[in-house]
Amino acid sequence: MLKLYTYWRSSAAYRVRIALHHKGLEFESVPVNLIKDGGQQRSDQYRQMNPAALVPTLLDGDFALNQSLAIIDYLEALAPTPSLYPKNLQDKMLVKAMAMDIACEVHPINNLRVQQYLARELGAGQEAKQAWFKHWMSNGFEALERQLEKYSGQYCFGDDITLVDLCLVPQIYNANRFGVELVDFPLITDIVERCNSLPAFIQAQPEQQPDAV
Repeated sequence: MLKLYTYWRSSAAYRVRIALHHKGLEFESVPVNLIKDGGQQRSDQYRQMNPAALVPTLLDGDFALNQSLAIIDYLEALAPTPSLYPKNLQDKMLVKAMAMDIACEVHPINNLRVQQYLARELGAGQEAKQAWFKHWMSNGFEALERQLEKYSGQYCFGDDITLVDLCLVPQIYNANRFGVELVDFPLITDIVERCNSLPAFIQAQPEQQPDAV
């Protein structure tokens, strides 16, 4: 059985959980607490599997894979249906690019280790961190909202769930946590509301995870 090393509030792990549930793949969830004991992801045992000391990590037998987008592509190969990509090559690449706009441009500069660095090394207080989150998330959402005007249907790209939706929903979860105003992004909020009514997205929600606190 597949094993997913995960943390309940990790956006990257959240994406992978949605993919697993969407594709109906059985997996064992193995919690890795990013805060307890100085961060369990930094343990020697975990680093042997994932030297980057981040979550998620997918274990398939003896094969360990990190990076959420690579993991999702691996799952796509294991279980091609339902696909998270359109069949047309150009549309597929557009979906991948839109997903990466979220996963590679917005999420990394707002994640836990960046928050910790801002506070610990730069002395940023809560107000300064809030300003940071709001600036970078809003900047990314503005660009995505414009793309959705061209490509969206019921979901981010047409009327089928794609990789973009898997990346967007966790990022909006974070935006809500950090008090980012979403009133200027009606397409984003409508799509996320539709996604969050689907079983795969509900099962993957942070509060539904066994390590949620």
